[in-house]
This record gives sequence, structure tokens and C-alpha cells, in this order.
Amino acid sequence: MKKFVFATVGALLLSACITSANRSDSTSIQAAEATYGFIEKNPIKVGGIDSSGPISEREYLNSLTGPKGEAVTFHRIGSCCFFTSKTSPMGGGLLDQYAVSYEGKKDTVVMYLNMYEKGKLRAPVGFIMK
Repeated sequence: MKKFVFATVGALLLSACITSANRSDSTSIQAAEATYGFIEKNPIKVGGIDSSGPISEREYLNSLTGPKGEAVTFHRIGSCCFFTSKTSPMGGGLLDQYAVSYEGKKDTVVMYLNMYEKGKLRAPVGFIMK
């Protein structure tokens, strides 16, 4: 019985360490290309079949900070840019546009988010992820 308890506790501690390592690795990824999220041809893919659409978009935007940890502000501008998609219930969708900024940033950028398709999430140039 002691061996079972020890093995179970050890497995839980190990899995917690692995989960923590994966979380920090995934949040530190910076986009290599300057256009990631800033043009309709290279949107941030936050969705997928199991996605909750707009909630996933807001969760992603809330995960961003400025380069020095500044809080990000955003608001939805609207939708644009029809595309076909196998993961959309209607066979296609529109990208959502968000105006995004942070304290001290001289301008506001427009980010394009795709709530229907899932991709590896990265921080656009000029931003970092929490």
C-alpha cells in the first residue's frame, strides 16, 4: 500500500512539473513572421471544432501583454475577409478584427483572428504572452 501511495504521489508531482513546463514553453513563443496576426492572409487561429468562438478570441487577447508586461486593451472592430473552412459549420467564415494597444504604445494595431480554425498560438511582433 505504501508503494502505491508513493508511486501515485510521485506521478502527480511529475505530471505537475511537466504541465508547468509545457505551459511556460507555449506562452513564450514569439511569431517569427512580422505579418502574423496583422494581415488577413496570416490570421491568429484561435478556434477549431471544439472552440467557443468569441470566448477563445478574448482569452487569446487577454493572454497578450506589451513587451515590458504592459496591460493590453482591445475592442472588436467587426468582421471581414470571407474564407472557406472545413471546421466551420457553414463551410466558411469571416475573420474578426480587433483594435489592440497597450499603455505607452503610440498607435493601435489591427489584429485578425480566426475563430473557426486552430493553429499554434504565438505572440505577434511587439507583444508577448503571459
